[in-house]
Amino acid sequence: MTALSAIALQNVHLSLGEGAGRVHILKGIDLAIEQGTAVGLIGPSGSGKSTLLMVMAGLERADKGSVRVAGTDLSPLSEDGLARFRGQNVGIIFQSFHLVPNMTALENVAVPLELAGDREAFSKATRELEAVGLSHRLHHYPAQMSGGEQQRVAVARALVVEPKILIADEPTGNLDESTGNQIVELMFSAQKARNMTLVLVTHDPALARRCDRMIRVRSGEIEQEDQPHQISAEEVPA
Repeated sequence: MTALSAIALQNVHLSLGEGAGRVHILKGIDLAIEQGTAVGLIGPSGSGKSTLLMVMAGLERADKGSVRVAGTDLSPLSEDGLARFRGQNVGIIFQSFHLVPNMTALENVAVPLELAGDREAFSKATRELEAVGLSHRLHHYPAQMSGGEQQRVAVARALVVEPKILIADEPTGNLDESTGNQIVELMFSAQKARNMTLVLVTHDPALARRCDRMIRVRSGEIEQEDQPHQISAEEVPA
């Protein structure tokens, strides 16, 4: 891992499931991602790309191999240690928002800061929600907001900890095209303004082409890496 690498994986293997149902998902992944770059992971459904993303976030543990993120070896960390690491270094955006339904937008965004003992949690959360255009929704609950607004809350929650790395798993998958484009603009603007590393899983060829690097995953292995200009819409797997 070079000094500028944000993520470095070496010979990473991961199997999920129990007994006869155990499936070898990731098969010897080697990957280095430089700080401040945007990387898109594409591939067929079931290829392992979302699992690979979860390994980078410390939400899944590799069975074998080395996983270093933001200069930290994740292997020896306890579950509590991984949670603290994520809270300080990694912002995560999911397709299905993952907001707490009985918390307001403000409370949802403040949660990771509160867990870290930040006394300015609510003022920082307010500023982040204002930055994503939701100053009028601070005290609304998820059920009172549209899908696009909920995803904006999720983006604000991911960014409020000022992460070095932003990870997004199909962030526009549950949104219409116009709303999805707005979320994309928020992510890429934040990535550039804050010099974050962005790693995202997507089926959207337009979104894929906006990244600095494009990595194709198939059957748990890195099949190919392309520069975005080399990819046509027809080549991006559905």
